[in-house]
Amino acid sequence: MPVALISVSDKSGIVPFAKSLVDMGWTILSTGGTAKALRSASIPTTDVADVTGTPEMLEGRLKTLHPAVHGGLLARRDVPEHMDALREHKIDTIDLVAVNLYPFSATASRASSTPEEIIEQVDIGGPAMLRSAAKNFQSVTVIVDPADYPRVLAGLEAGDD
Repeated sequence: MPVALISVSDKSGIVPFAKSLVDMGWTILSTGGTAKALRSASIPTTDVADVTGTPEMLEGRLKTLHPAVHGGLLARRDVPEHMDALREHKIDTIDLVAVNLYPFSATASRASSTPEEIIEQVDIGGPAMLRSAAKNFQSVTVIVDPADYPRVLAGLEAGDD
C-alpha cells in the first residue's frame, strides 16, 4: 500500500486530494493541524508521531525530523542495502510528500507581526522533507502547490511515475 505524507500550512484542496488518495488505496501520514483537518473530514490519517514513536514537541517545532520519516523518503527502492536497512529498522517507504511551507514572507511583511511571530514561521521540517523527497524523485512524488493536486491525481490514476 503506498504511503503519502501530508503536512501543509495552506490547506486549500487538501481534503479532496487526500480523500482521492485514500480511495486509490493510499495510507495517509500527517502532522498537527493537517491531521486534524483530515480527520474532521473523516479521512483516515496516521499521526507521524505514531510512526516515529516520538510526539510532536517544542510547541510543534519538532515533528518530522526523524529517521523514520527521512529514511522512508531517501531510501532508493532499487538499492537492496537501502531496503534492507529500512526492514532492519522497521521503516516504511514514503511514496508521496505534499508539503507547503509556513507563510514566512506574509508574516514578515505584516507591520503588526512581532519578532516571535516571524521566527515561528521559519520552517525547518518542511524544507527538509522536500529536499529528501527531491533527492529520491525517482520514487517519491513531491507536491508543494495545491494547484498541482488534480494533475498529480490524474497521473497516479493513469499509472504515471
